[in-house]
Amino acid sequence: MSDKKEKTKNEEVVETTQTEEKVEIATNLNISEDVIGIIAGLAASEVEGIAGMTLGFVDGINQILGSNKKYSKGVKIELDGKKVTVDIFVNVKYGVRIPDVAWAAQTAVKNAVETMTGLEVVAVNINVQGIIFEKKEEKKEAEVTVEPKDEE
Repeated sequence: MSDKKEKTKNEEVVETTQTEEKVEIATNLNISEDVIGIIAGLAASEVEGIAGMTLGFVDGINQILGSNKKYSKGVKIELDGKKVTVDIFVNVKYGVRIPDVAWAAQTAVKNAVETMTGLEVVAVNINVQGIIFEKKEEKKEAEVTVEPKDEE
């Protein structure tokens, strides 16, 4: 309960009493690191300029041994209480400005993880592992012209 004194236009002091009810709900919510990795991986893959996620050494071994985590591929999560550090390993498209792509990916991942999980993102580390050259589709321009025969 708190008491407040407010002045009105007539310079009188009026006491008001406000009662605030605080409702606390005890919840024990645990979010798996894999779920956070999926959220971060999807957010990063939607950024323009990122060609794809790469496998780190540990992820490569896990994939060889049969652990299939395709959505969180290239994402490493460190969870400390309610604070999260995200490491992302990506390939970028040739011709993009890498700092701009990294900044956009950091912002997208931070916003997605904080919005969806309620956890605090301490850092998003973008590790560029390679550059992908887009294949230009070479069209075979074999023009076949068929001229109509003049029959007289």
